[in-house]
Amino acid sequence: MKTTRTLNHSRQREAILAFLKPRKDHPTADMIYRGVKQEFPNISLGTVYRNLTLLSELGIIQKISCDDESEHFDGNPAPHNHFICRKCNSIVDLEMDNIDFVNTLAAQNFPGKVEGHSIYFYGTCHDCMTNEKKFLKKH
Repeated sequence: MKTTRTLNHSRQREAILAFLKPRKDHPTADMIYRGVKQEFPNISLGTVYRNLTLLSELGIIQKISCDDESEHFDGNPAPHNHFICRKCNSIVDLEMDNIDFVNTLAAQNFPGKVEGHSIYFYGTCHDCMTNEKKFLKKH
């Protein structure tokens, strides 16, 4: 949910964004904390959590909740779909044709106004499938 809050300048917040923006692996807050701690040794995990919450509330990043009960973060705030592996809980961007027509489908039987959607696809990632095949060949 986007708010109208404004951001004061923060070197720690800039470091969190700089760490997160180029990544495609959708890290957890703990992973981001460990990465940013190299530049800011005194940063606390609480500071990282507070900044990630603020950035997601402002729509600058995305927060993704997974079945493993952890929250992952995406530096790409633009609407896009994700694939979540049920075996290793990895999250990857799912490149696919635009499916915004689902908003129209959802609105057909809904008396309110549909403004968007968030869809997660689940299954087994390529790495887990490959590792499973290797395991089966050995046994």
